[in-house]
Amino acid sequence: MFKRLLSLIAKEFIQIVRDPRTLVITFLMPVVMLFLLGDAATNDVRNIALAVFDQDQSPASRSLIDAYQQADYFKLAYVVSSEAEIGTLIDNGSARAGMIIPAGYGRTIDSGRSAQVAFIIDGSDPTVASTALAVAVLVGQSRSTQLMAARLEKRGLGSLLQLPVDVRTQVWYNPGLVSAYYMIPALIGMILQFLTTMLTSTSIVRERERGTIEQLIVTPLRSWELVVGKLTPYVLISFMDTLEILAVGVLLFKVPINGSLALLLLLAALFLITTLGIGLLISTIANTQQEAVLTTMFTILPSIFLSGFFFPLAAMPVWLRLISYAIPLRYFLIIARGIVLKGVGASALWSEILMLSVFAVVVMGAAAMRFRKSLD
Repeated sequence: MFKRLLSLIAKEFIQIVRDPRTLVITFLMPVVMLFLLGDAATNDVRNIALAVFDQDQSPASRSLIDAYQQADYFKLAYVVSSEAEIGTLIDNGSARAGMIIPAGYGRTIDSGRSAQVAFIIDGSDPTVASTALAVAVLVGQSRSTQLMAARLEKRGLGSLLQLPVDVRTQVWYNPGLVSAYYMIPALIGMILQFLTTMLTSTSIVRERERGTIEQLIVTPLRSWELVVGKLTPYVLISFMDTLEILAVGVLLFKVPINGSLALLLLLAALFLITTLGIGLLISTIANTQQEAVLTTMFTILPSIFLSGFFFPLAAMPVWLRLISYAIPLRYFLIIARGIVLKGVGASALWSEILMLSVFAVVVMGAAAMRFRKSLD
């Protein structure tokens, strides 16, 4: 029995090696996706192009402009001479925000009165606009506090500067709020699902297209041996991809692994059973490799958008959150981020482990039953 099984596994490895496209997809694509999504998939908004119309040209106005530049969220991209120029720059996308400092701003500040500054924000991109709005208000408030403190100091009322409430904040697990630390552990699950589902479904359909599946059927191989023999190479390759992603994440993106690597790999294997079952199930439905690829994409896209990979689940409508409970990737993302970032153990992840176990049994069982029927 083991000799037959090893022969089938060796045959599958030979097929993979002989197909350069499969090798590229298997080992190069995870690295490409890691670099693209690790750097690009981020909610951090920096270097917002700012256009400034300074009608005052005073030390006070220049100090205000410097305060916005030092915030690291805005980049002084344009110094204009009219409000119309700001409108033109925002209309064509060259600038995402504009600040108008009125004439007499410096004199108003020096006299102890309140000066008004106009801040225009391009709201066509809500993510950039919300960040620009929040930072614009915070920088303005900070500058106001500094000016107020200077006025009180001049009057000898410095003791009034002490705030009634002093909030001391602490950020756990990711003090620098680096998006890559949050995204890269999730990429393990996404890439594993993409590769295992895609490669498994197309591999078996390819056998059917070439007519070689019938040759395997007439051999002494049992149905479960055929399934195990076809899936084992992709299990091993997926584990290699997992280690590859972790190595690149640690070495290049400096992602800390605070939890147990062995536990992460063990639960990744549990997740693999589910994704391999999905790929096996697709292979029984699709008649061609093109159909298998399209069906795989149909299952992967909802997983990406409804699992919490890109968008927080708490921000979704209730009906979408209910659908997300039927997506295995949702649970593995919590597991991967919990182990890598928080360093938690299985006791803190028992509900996610239980749900993945249920999915693994149900999906693989259904796929194996349908696969046997399709062979008959």
